[in-house]
Amino acid sequence: MKWTSFFRTVQAKLIIVYVLLILVAMQLIGVYFVSAMKTSLTSNFTEDLHARAEMLSVLVAETLVTGDGDAGEDRTESLGTLVNNLFNISGAEIQVLDASGRVLTTTLSSHNNYIGRKNTQTVVSRALQGIRDNEENVIDEDNVRKKVVAKPVSSGGKIVGAVYIAASMNELYTTMERINNIFISGVMIALGLTAVLGVILSHTITAPIKELTRKANAVAEGDFRTKMPVHGTDEIGQLSKAFNYMTSRLRTALSENEEEKEKLSSILANMSDGVVATDELGRIILVNKRASLMLGADESAMTGRHFAVLLGLDVEEAETMLSGITASTLLQIHPQGQDGSLVIRVTFTPVHRRGHGGTGTIIVLQDVTEQEELEASRREFVANVSHELRTPLTTIKSYAEALDDGAIEDPELGGRFVGVIQNETERMIRLVTDLLHLSRLDSSEAPLRKQLTPIIDVLEEVADRFSFQMQQKHMSIAVIVERGVPEVPMDRDQIDQLLDNLVSNALKYSNEGGSVTLAASLVEKGVAISVEDTGIGIPKKDIERIFERFYRVEKGRARSMGGTGLGLSIAREIVKAHGGDIELESEFGKGTRVTFILPLVQEERGYS
Repeated sequence: MKWTSFFRTVQAKLIIVYVLLILVAMQLIGVYFVSAMKTSLTSNFTEDLHARAEMLSVLVAETLVTGDGDAGEDRTESLGTLVNNLFNISGAEIQVLDASGRVLTTTLSSHNNYIGRKNTQTVVSRALQGIRDNEENVIDEDNVRKKVVAKPVSSGGKIVGAVYIAASMNELYTTMERINNIFISGVMIALGLTAVLGVILSHTITAPIKELTRKANAVAEGDFRTKMPVHGTDEIGQLSKAFNYMTSRLRTALSENEEEKEKLSSILANMSDGVVATDELGRIILVNKRASLMLGADESAMTGRHFAVLLGLDVEEAETMLSGITASTLLQIHPQGQDGSLVIRVTFTPVHRRGHGGTGTIIVLQDVTEQEELEASRREFVANVSHELRTPLTTIKSYAEALDDGAIEDPELGGRFVGVIQNETERMIRLVTDLLHLSRLDSSEAPLRKQLTPIIDVLEEVADRFSFQMQQKHMSIAVIVERGVPEVPMDRDQIDQLLDNLVSNALKYSNEGGSVTLAASLVEKGVAISVEDTGIGIPKKDIERIFERFYRVEKGRARSMGGTGLGLSIAREIVKAHGGDIELESEFGKGTRVTFILPLVQEERGYS
C-alpha cells in the first residue's frame, strides 16, 4: 500500500519519466548502432569472400584448361595444393569445379567423397552460366550459419569451371554478441545514474510543493496568517507569492462577507430575471446584465442613479416602494437604442440586516411583453371568432323566425330564405374548417408528407381547376415556368390548398376580362412561385396586416363574397411549415402579386 501511494506522487512520476526517456533514447541509439555494426561486419565479410573467390578463379583458370589423362591427375593435385596452401580460410570449405559442375578438389577432408560428383547448388549453377554475383546464406546440418559464394572461371571467353566457397559466420555473430553485452551494460549503468539524479532533481521540485500543501491545508482549517517562504523568482517562488497574496485577499474578503451575505443571496435567487439592488435611499448599487439589457443602459451608467428615474416612476410611487412593503406593478418602458417597448413586471423586496433595519431594496424585473402580447392576441382572436360566427347565426335565426312566422308557405320567398340559411351555414362550415386547419398548423399535429414534385404539374393542375370559373368571368390564366426549375420537396395537398386560396382570391377580386398569371423561377433560397392578378389591388395601409387572421381590406365586400379572412393566414402557415417565406406586393387599382419561396433542401420538420 505504501509503495502504491509512492508511485502516485509527483516525485515518482518525475523519476519514471527521466528513466523512461533515457531508456528510450539508449534503445534507439542501440538499435541503430547494432544494426549499423551488423551491416558493416556482414558487408566486409561478404566482400572478403568475393575478393578471395575472384582471385582464386583467376589462378585456377589456366589449370582447368589442361586436358584429361595424366595431365588431369596433375591438374587435380595442383588445384589441391593451391586451395589448401594459398587460400586456406579458417572454418571455410573451398571447392573447384569443372565446366560440368563436378567437384575437382575440396579443402574439407570430410567432403573428399564429393570429388567427381556434381555440386547442384543454385549459386554453382548460376556461376557456370557466367553470372558473377552469386551468394546466399545457409544453415548446414550442424546448425552453423554460413555464407556461400560462387564465381565462374573463364578462359578465352569460355566458362571452364567455377570456384565455390562456404565460410562459417559464427565468429562474426560472436563478435556481435560481445558488442550487445557491452551496450546492455552501458544502458544499465546509465539508467542507474539517471535514477539517482532523478531522485535528487525531483526532491528539489516536490519539497516546496509538499510545504505548500501543508500551508494550504492550514488555510483550509481557517489559519489565514500562515505564509510561504519565497526562495527565488522561479515558478515555485511565483506560486509562493501567489499563495501569500491569496491568503491576504481571503482575510479581506471574509471580513466583508458577513455584510454582503444576505444581499447577495437575494440577488442570486433572482438571477434569471433582471435584478437591481439599491441602498436605503433608493440609489442603485448593483445591476445584473439582464436588467441592463431590459432598461437599455450600461451597468456603470446606472450605478448611483435613483431607480425611479430609470423606471419612470413619480416621487410618491417611489417612496411607497421604499416603505418596506413588498410590492409589484406593471410598467411599460422604452429601452434606449431598441425599437418598440417592453411590458415589465417590477417587484420590490426590502433587504433587512439584524440591528440596522432596512438597508436597501431588491428590484426584480420580469419581461412579460410576450405574455401580454399573447394574451391580447388571444382576446382579439376570440372576439373575431365570436363576431364571425355571430353574424351568420344572427342571419340564420332571423330567416328561420321568418319561415316560422309563415314565410315557408310562400314557395318563392321560402325557397329564397332557405337558400340564405344554406349559404350562411356553408360559410360557418368554411370558417370552422379553416380554424381547425389553422389549429393543426399551430400545434404541429400532422407532419408534412414531402415528396419531390415537378412545379409545372402543380401549376397546370391549379389552372385546370379554375379554368371554368375563369371562362365565366371572361378571364385568362397563364402558367410560366422558367427553364431549369428542378423538382421541389413539398406536401402536395398543402401546396394545392395554398395555391387554391391565392387563385381564388385573384378570381374574386378581379373584374371581368382580367388575367391571372402563375409563375415559377429558380432563386437563391429555392424556387419562387407567384400568383399575379390584374384585380382591384390592396391599399398600402393594409398590406402590412394582410396576413393577420380575420383581417379584411373591405370587410363587407369580403364577407359577401364568402371569405373567412383566414385564407392568407393559412397560406403563410403552410409556407412556414415548408421552411419558406411568403410576401405580397400590390398597387391599389392595378393588381396584386403574392410570391412564396419553397427551399430545395428537404428538412425533417412538421408544422410550425
